[in-house]
Amino acid sequence: MSAVVVVGAQWGDEGKGKVVDLYAPYAELVVRYAGGANAGHTLVVGGEKLILHLIPSGILHEQTKCVVGQGTVIDPAVFLKEIEALSERGVGTNGRLLVSQRAHVVLPHHKLIDELREKRSGGAIGTTKRGIGPCYEDKVARRGIRMGDLLDRSGLLSKLAANLECWRPVAEDLGGTLPTAEEVATRYAELGKALGAYIGDAAAIVRASVSANEKILLEGAQGTMLDIDNGTYPFVTSSNAVAGGACAGAGIGPTQIRSAIGIAKAYTTRVGGGPFPTELEDETGQQLRDAGAEYGSTTGRPRRCGWLDLVALRHAVAVNGLSELAITKLDVLTVLPELKVCVAYELDGERLEYPPFERVEDVKPIYETLEGWDEELLACRSRADLPAAAQRYLDRIESEVGCRVGVVSVGPDRQDTADLTDPFG
Repeated sequence: MSAVVVVGAQWGDEGKGKVVDLYAPYAELVVRYAGGANAGHTLVVGGEKLILHLIPSGILHEQTKCVVGQGTVIDPAVFLKEIEALSERGVGTNGRLLVSQRAHVVLPHHKLIDELREKRSGGAIGTTKRGIGPCYEDKVARRGIRMGDLLDRSGLLSKLAANLECWRPVAEDLGGTLPTAEEVATRYAELGKALGAYIGDAAAIVRASVSANEKILLEGAQGTMLDIDNGTYPFVTSSNAVAGGACAGAGIGPTQIRSAIGIAKAYTTRVGGGPFPTELEDETGQQLRDAGAEYGSTTGRPRRCGWLDLVALRHAVAVNGLSELAITKLDVLTVLPELKVCVAYELDGERLEYPPFERVEDVKPIYETLEGWDEELLACRSRADLPAAAQRYLDRIESEVGCRVGVVSVGPDRQDTADLTDPFG
């Protein structure tokens, strides 16, 4: 077995980018397997912030090859912009980065439909308006445009004409006007020409890496509680964000998966609509938001903040088969003298250890109170270096969810990490 999956264990924004960046030096290949430009992985290297929406975080390591798999949906303009931004920083991508020819393309009308639907619903779902949902709709309806199509303008024009005709009555009903197939084909053929060297058979790269017994890091997007099948439906993303999605999205067999590592903040956040049992709509919630800089890397929206939800985390451990947890932003809790963790839900007088099928919005969190700490964590490089109260906090997480805590992030920068070890070791 040669592959390790890194997956979000909450509602997204858990710090997957930093963890993948930490693990990438141990890997020969990093594969992004799901989602699109609605994800935003924020990296802080040498005090400088870099946000990547599509390109795997491992691209910052020169020895690491990166693949964007067939399970993703790609905005070619965003992809090209990220390549250019990396080049400006002296990070070369030629020969190190490939996007699957099978990955579906986010088109201008996808973003328009996304925006118009969100406007009509009054922001009920809280979509990023990046066109992700409509693009996945085209995929499952078998009328999608794929990255390989951008390399053939005449074929692209024909497929676009058929695709736009399916969406035109939808757009008109929502009060929108779609572009012509010719307009879209011209622009996207240009993008295809600019990205031609980066579009290819990603599955072949993955197969070759497996055959060579290379170390493969599979990078997810979003989080378990936003998974289309396992999350708080319908307030979810349009793809399988769980570890199981890595096989289909990357083109790798399940027997090649060595382990799955779940990333979770030391507290809980959520962006957009949907149930959030431990949400704090008070001064404490604002303290967490300010201390953790909790504003969406993709949307800039303030994230909803709350106490650590161990019910949701327990669910994530189960559905992902997690072998280990990486806890991020433990340092943020330093601002609070007393901490709470949700150990169970109550619904209609019944105690629940896992999220219910429906009515998550009606559950009452059952809390346990733990002692906080006021010591600075930035210098801690092992669990033993942490204040005793912080160690007990991690111990409680482990005992409640049945999964060991490995890596602990104690600050925003790459070096602000405790107990970093080789995930393939």
